[in-house]
Amino acid sequence: MKTMHSTLLLLLMAPLTQPAPQTQLDSHINYEYGTNNFEEIKFSQDYEDNYLHGKNIKGKEIMITPDEKTLQLQKDEVVPSLPTKKENDEMPTCLLCVCLSGSVYCEEVDIDAVPPLPKESAYLYARFNKIKKLTAKDFADMPNLRRLDFTGNLIEDIEDSTFSKLSLLEELILAENQLLRLPVLPPKLTLLNAKHNKIKNKGIKANTFKKLNKLSFLYLDHNDLESVPPNLPESLRVIHLQFNSISSITDDTFCKANDTRYIRDRIEEIRLEGNPIALGKHPNSFICLKRLPIGSYF
Repeated sequence: MKTMHSTLLLLLMAPLTQPAPQTQLDSHINYEYGTNNFEEIKFSQDYEDNYLHGKNIKGKEIMITPDEKTLQLQKDEVVPSLPTKKENDEMPTCLLCVCLSGSVYCEEVDIDAVPPLPKESAYLYARFNKIKKLTAKDFADMPNLRRLDFTGNLIEDIEDSTFSKLSLLEELILAENQLLRLPVLPPKLTLLNAKHNKIKNKGIKANTFKKLNKLSFLYLDHNDLESVPPNLPESLRVIHLQFNSISSITDDTFCKANDTRYIRDRIEEIRLEGNPIALGKHPNSFICLKRLPIGSYF
């Protein structure tokens, strides 16, 4: 009886002692909290979910494709190359040259013509280029020009009317070119430098200097002059005629033969060395001067 009671008690307690159902673990998720590789484990899980189980992942793929705007920006960032010689003629003057407070500097840029100038330009420095000719069109509507410097070009010809409308022009520098003659000069000119050219007397008209009442400095050395140009103005202070082919001087070249009291007191320097002339043979030619010319007297 006692045995039957114990058996009955065990049968009644059996349902209460059944093992709890095993917790269903996700075979793919294994979070390791508190470690540094949590993100790698999560990425690994996403990879398995999408690839190992054959899911479509096109929606998650990110393709970076440059659009037209991006490509254009990349092109704009490319450093521009220096302009070629052919492009020089098409470039704005102040990109090819340097423009600064009314002055334009176009030196050693291989131009073969005068570039268009800003209207407010007063000073142009176009030295050591390949300019061969100057025309009136080069300076049309440029009333403010005061100084032009074309030293070291290849200028062979200048139209007579090139400088006629430049009423404010004071300094004209044409040194080291290939000039055979001088053009008409503006009335307010104070300095003319045309040294180291090929100018002959026939290339200078009789009245070229006659009305230049403000001309103070005249540089015509290293040319092919056979005599001193006529009608030099009273305003001259410095005259350079050295290293030409001057072989004769008269009493009227610098002085006035019929006026023994005439004194030319403004002249400070006359240079005649390097010419085939003995200045000592023409004593009356310098009687009106404060200083004798520099040159050979014997």
